[in-house]
Amino acid sequence: MRPKVLIIVPAFNEAGSIAAVVEDLHRVCSDYDVLVVDDGSTDQTARRVPAGTSVVRLPFNLGIGGAMQTGYRYAAMHDYDIAVQLDADGQHPPDQVPLLIEKMRTSGANLVVGSRFLAEQGYSPPPSRLAGISVLRGLLRLLTGQPITDPTSGLRAADRRVIHAFAYWYPEDYPEPEVILLLHRAGLRITEVAVVMADRTAGSTSIPFAQGMFYLVKVSAALLLDLIRNPWPQERVTPP
Repeated sequence: MRPKVLIIVPAFNEAGSIAAVVEDLHRVCSDYDVLVVDDGSTDQTARRVPAGTSVVRLPFNLGIGGAMQTGYRYAAMHDYDIAVQLDADGQHPPDQVPLLIEKMRTSGANLVVGSRFLAEQGYSPPPSRLAGISVLRGLLRLLTGQPITDPTSGLRAADRRVIHAFAYWYPEDYPEPEVILLLHRAGLRITEVAVVMADRTAGSTSIPFAQGMFYLVKVSAALLLDLIRNPWPQERVTPP
């Protein structure tokens, strides 16, 4: 039986790219549903979402954590089997989505992360960002024993157990590395699949260079604190 899949597209001031991203999703992933979570945009993001696409408009900017938790709550309420996170800036080609779905099917993992570093694809981040990713990669390897190569990737797929856990609680700021540790501690399986990513088509990065070191320190501290945080209660991890 084909799984019921929702693609969640969090968007904050992505008027320059959102239409093309959603149109490509409908064309390439026509069997999947698409939800745009407009995270309190002050531009024309919501108005540029193609007609017929589900949109949730948040009254003010909650950040990526709040936007994604909104999407996961929508997925839980509408009984989706798989939820895929995909950025609104054009960096995640829609044709990579089926790779995540297939990897989930064949591996039995609860969370599949799309990695830019598992295969040679010409991706070359700035040295400062690559250094930060390497630090988080090493820290997660130390804390989980898992060789997650791309812990900051925003292209990932979650199964029903993870959907319900994320709907209950989700980290607020730059949560991608943090949930890997928390899901591991909750006994869920995480794996990666090689994907190709592109440069953003419009707008600017949510983590400017000047904030890179602060981000790294903040996420590293959050990971260490997560060692004493109780993971999701079992009843919140297991769908009703």
